[in-house]
Amino acid sequence: MTTTIAPRPAPRAGDDRRDANASAVLRTVLDHGPVARSRVAARTGLSASAVSRQVVDLVRLGLLRERPELAAGGGAGTLGRPQLPLDVDPDRLAVAGLHIGVPYTTFALLDLRGRVLHRQEISNRGRTGFAVLKPLLERLPRLLTALRGGRTIVGLGAVTGGAVDPASGLTIRHGPLRWTNLPLRELLETATGLPVQVDNHARALTQAEILFGHPAARRSMVHLFVGHVVDAALAVAGTVHLGPPSATGDLGHLPVADSDALCHCGWLGCLSVAASDTTLFEAAVAEGVTATADRAQLIAAVQQGDPGALRLVRARARVIGRALALLADVVNPDLLVLTETFAVLDPAFLTVVREEFALRSHLHRDADLLIAQRRGADALAVAAGAPVLAELYARPVHALTRRPLIR
Repeated sequence: MTTTIAPRPAPRAGDDRRDANASAVLRTVLDHGPVARSRVAARTGLSASAVSRQVVDLVRLGLLRERPELAAGGGAGTLGRPQLPLDVDPDRLAVAGLHIGVPYTTFALLDLRGRVLHRQEISNRGRTGFAVLKPLLERLPRLLTALRGGRTIVGLGAVTGGAVDPASGLTIRHGPLRWTNLPLRELLETATGLPVQVDNHARALTQAEILFGHPAARRSMVHLFVGHVVDAALAVAGTVHLGPPSATGDLGHLPVADSDALCHCGWLGCLSVAASDTTLFEAAVAEGVTATADRAQLIAAVQQGDPGALRLVRARARVIGRALALLADVVNPDLLVLTETFAVLDPAFLTVVREEFALRSHLHRDADLLIAQRRGADALAVAAGAPVLAELYARPVHALTRRPLIR
């Protein structure tokens, strides 16, 4: 593995404008490519010469490519010269990512359209604290070298639940993993030599939806993540909200009626435990549905139509529907996105969530604004790389002229 350190010139006047123009061109090609320069100019409001200057840089950096095989004959004003359509280049660059969960960590490589090139699940074997990270720090350099497939890896994303501060690179609090003020970015940069972007996984999934997902996400959206932790994220006008201190808000302590699950905060019936995977899987064991508190066993029971499994999963779906109704009434977003194992697995469970949502929402919002995460098994892999991809699309020139690269 070779780490090439690109020079880091001092900031100059006009750099921000240059990056803003480059971002506008790159995002337009992402949304509409393959697309001619003339259409990019029309959509961005930039002059033809400005677009051409940005395209030269973006092609050189490996972000865009020309598609001569798609060229049509020249139109008016082109003197018969064919226009070479532009597209995002999927072959030269890649981003790496880690989603660090409770039962396992997902390692992934993504191309610039957020498509998963490689996904690998690494069991955490019940570890907590630094013991979760130690084997990852040892394995990552080898994984990056073995799996990059000739691409240049431009950064590593690292996302997890709880309170995460992207600016400092700290995981401030992750209850189930017993992390407090863990210097996640520093540890991963030291291990890999790559620049690392860290974030909360709900915010990362929201970034991915804005970049690659439903068009309404760029207007306003709320994302709810339900796993071993319960997190939410909010975005307005394409910007993910990051409140002080590095938290969108703490949805996890909303009270859930009829729940006696004990939360780490000392109260009973908080959403973070009433809806969590931990509580669901333990209930499946207690009721004899599964032998151990295991996701795969409960999924198998649900797919086999086990009445106890179906009852437990539907009960959680109703709890989630009530929480989403409250979120929709408070925020009134254009889009609600849910990442939860069973709603992604089977639309029937999303229907239960939607029915409860429609029953509980005082604004009587159409339940069709609620969708399940559409990436299925790749959802956590896409979340893992999303912080790096978000930076690339927001500040492409800055991101690729200041960072170490693995070639």
